[in-house]
Amino acid sequence: QVRLVESGGGSVQAGGSLRLSCAASGRTVRNLAMAWFRQAPGKEREFLAAITWTGGSTYYADSVKGRFTISRDNAKSTVYLQMNSLKPEDTAVYYCAGRGIYFRTNPSEYDYWGQGTQVTVSS
Repeated sequence: QVRLVESGGGSVQAGGSLRLSCAASGRTVRNLAMAWFRQAPGKEREFLAAITWTGGSTYYADSVKGRFTISRDNAKSTVYLQMNSLKPEDTAVYYCAGRGIYFRTNPSEYDYWGQGTQVTVSS
């Protein structure tokens, strides 16, 4: 079993930055592809970014490309999401997720999920 715990959420003004962390524990997580999703009230869960288990490849949704950066430190079993130039429409609960080797953009294809961390961006 894999346990994922997100942290780093909070409230920030538009244009500000936050760095989310996702600490993983349990079975070997180093060979898992990891991703970040978010879900705003009344909306479906939205893919944001993903990273291969080596960290050599990343993929971003158009809505966050150029503003968000995903990275990982396998020695610490932690994945990060650096969020810059935040906008009010970025307000949501942010989740990290993991699956075997290859990343996907469909949340239903992920096996492991954290509990989420709230990000609120005010104008």
